[in-house]
Amino acid sequence: MTAPRPTSPRKAFGRLSLPERTYVADALRTETVGGVLLLAAAVIALLWANIPALHDSYESVSHYHLGPAALGLDLSVAHWAADGLLAIFFFVAGIELKRELVAGDLRDPKAAALPVVAALCGMAVPALVYTLTTVTGGGSPDGWAVPTATDIAFALAVLAVIGTSLPSALRAFLLTLAVVDDLCAILIIAVFFTADLNFAALGGAVAGLVLFWLLLRTGVRGWYVYVPLGLVVWALMYNSGIHATVAGVAMGLMLRCHRHEGEDRSPGEHIEHLVRPLSAGLAVPLFALFSAGVAVSGGALADVFTKPETLGVVLGLVVGKALGIFGGTWLTVRFTRASLSDDLAWADVFAVATLAGIGFTVSLLIGELAFEGDQTMTNEVKAAVLLGSLIAATFATVLLKIRNARYRRMWEDEERDEDADGIPDVYEEDDPAYHLRLAAVYDRKAAEHRRIAQEKAAARHGLAEVPGGAGEDHHRPA
Repeated sequence: MTAPRPTSPRKAFGRLSLPERTYVADALRTETVGGVLLLAAAVIALLWANIPALHDSYESVSHYHLGPAALGLDLSVAHWAADGLLAIFFFVAGIELKRELVAGDLRDPKAAALPVVAALCGMAVPALVYTLTTVTGGGSPDGWAVPTATDIAFALAVLAVIGTSLPSALRAFLLTLAVVDDLCAILIIAVFFTADLNFAALGGAVAGLVLFWLLLRTGVRGWYVYVPLGLVVWALMYNSGIHATVAGVAMGLMLRCHRHEGEDRSPGEHIEHLVRPLSAGLAVPLFALFSAGVAVSGGALADVFTKPETLGVVLGLVVGKALGIFGGTWLTVRFTRASLSDDLAWADVFAVATLAGIGFTVSLLIGELAFEGDQTMTNEVKAAVLLGSLIAATFATVLLKIRNARYRRMWEDEERDEDADGIPDVYEEDDPAYHLRLAAVYDRKAAEHRRIAQEKAAARHGLAEVPGGAGEDHHRPA
């Protein structure tokens, strides 16, 4: 009887597979650019709303109404940004989630446990911190969901600004966290922030989604079919009373994200590649432009720490997120066969957990929904989101900078491609052909050095034979 082969413990934050690494790199590249645009939009919004000469124009543009009133869509510009443009953002989030479930890390329950548990703890603990803060201070518990969301674009923009060479495994962990985060956020919005339901509109939206699914399954192609249908589904979902962004997630989840034989990309990956720049480069920055414009005077910022609701948001983002994600990760590793990668320390996990405390896009959206009808509290909560995100970004920057030299060495090891075949060497170490290619590279380098050595030796020998040259009469003074 053959003894069972011992299995080595799985490494948490170990090296990604090559296809997963390529996908993550492409996704994060777009998100990073979008994050920089998001930062710029937020700064413009703050300036626009806080410069006295411009404040009235900001309010006028934000509250300007347009759209067909007969269809229930006579909305303000700020409302269109929150309900319309963010549907594109959540559509991409739905595709990301579907891909993770069928082709990414979430496909394997053992690999999925770590980011899923970390994400859930990273939402539960901030909500608990907020609730305890408001109950203790006698505030409103309505905003418990505000500090639960992570803004991946904003977080990656911070990484781009501070220039850290964060290893791809930690970046992928951050991306997967955000995907699970987005799903939970949309569930929170659908369940807790839905008022009166219009069942006729909801039935129409469901019928539209079923038609969308059938068209996909029968192989119908063409944006001129799906874009109008998507707009109809979105409008019906909005009029149903359920937040319209739910329609975006639902349609994203319906796309096929596994590849058939002969396909370079699945339909979901192809559409995500087309739509992601629109989401990261236009939809999210415009939402930020019309949501981040709040008063940030010294007095207003000081008030953030005196009111239980706003203090709860700041503590939830800064303390709750870090403790929740770090604690969930530690518990998963502690009670499973996983072990931390040899190249990383728990300080690295804590730094990423702190970075996840940057909650912007979805936190601002939930803040508007949680305190709808109370514009003063809405603005104060938005200021708390901005301040909490800034504090979390500052802490994360300090922690990541301390380890940046180590990250840079790891990044260089991951990127090294000495045989110049376009595939990093770490993925080819078990391939005999790789070592033969590398031997040929070294042979060419050795031959080149031998040639240079022969030329130098010949030049030196020729110089020694010249009468009166450097090789003669060593005793004669110069």
